[in-house]
Amino acid sequence: MKLATLKDGSRDGKLVVVSRDLTRCTDASYLVRTLQAALDDWARIAPHLETLSESLEGGAVPSSRFHEHEAHSPLPRAYQWADGSAYVNHVELVRKARKAEMPASFWTDPLMYQGGSDSFIAPRDSIRMADEAWGIDMEAEVAVIVDDVPMGASLAQARDAIRLVLLVNDVSLRGLIPAELGKGFGFFQSKPSSAFSPVAVTPDELGDAWDGGKVHLPLAVDLNGKPFGRANAGVDMTFDFPTLIAHAAKTRPLVAGSIIGSGTVSNKQGGGAGKPVSAGGAGYSCIAEMRMVETIEGGEAKTPFLHFGDTVRIEMKDASGRSIFGAIEQKVEKHEG
Repeated sequence: MKLATLKDGSRDGKLVVVSRDLTRCTDASYLVRTLQAALDDWARIAPHLETLSESLEGGAVPSSRFHEHEAHSPLPRAYQWADGSAYVNHVELVRKARKAEMPASFWTDPLMYQGGSDSFIAPRDSIRMADEAWGIDMEAEVAVIVDDVPMGASLAQARDAIRLVLLVNDVSLRGLIPAELGKGFGFFQSKPSSAFSPVAVTPDELGDAWDGGKVHLPLAVDLNGKPFGRANAGVDMTFDFPTLIAHAAKTRPLVAGSIIGSGTVSNKQGGGAGKPVSAGGAGYSCIAEMRMVETIEGGEAKTPFLHFGDTVRIEMKDASGRSIFGAIEQKVEKHEG
């Protein structure tokens, strides 16, 4: 089934079930008001939501047009947002561009940071920043929302806890990252609010594209209406989602509604540094990676980070060309405040 949260003036919005073709939705708030409340009581509530989903597909319940612009991120705020770096190729390129060695442990021990989860951006709302000099960048990712996960969970327990899959734009401020990391205490100002796809889906909606830990489909990233990235999310993912979840739960339990991100989707593209989509390659899921490749190949980065007025679109389609999660489409605007 496919679930979304519509804006209704409240902090956490109103839960709706969305049709598989993303054209219609039906109110689920009489069953449970919010997605977080559904996740808190998933074993009891999910079967009722599934029944409602089938009734929606069959035209047996009242429905209305589903407008992605009216959707918030499925969880407008969450108890936990932990983002991994599962595509180690991305990390390797970063270090190579800096002429730094790649520690061997990066291939066996996932990188992960704890992001801010008290406010997410709606998928069609603007990214508002005060200064272009901060180096505004998109990072297109896949994420999962989990049920309760015990501390020290096994991979099997982690896999069984996955409830929903969705897309992410993990907005990054590249100009602020070096100074923050230089303090030795991690990201904060350089990682503002992220945005998630209009719809979160249960893994069964992905069919054969879901293998229990990865989504084997291209992630489409467009910048100002032109193809920027088409990397396959199931390729070169060194750490799958069960591994990331178990890593996050090594020293603490995770509560229902925790979101675990994959990190920037990145493909090796034949073992080289990669090529833009315009040159027949898979492109990139963030501008920083394109700049890394330019630095490696030409000695300097040429592609600028996002400017005010730029528009980013992130979407994933199934084998038939149908959008699965809806699209994250955001314009970068100047914050006046």
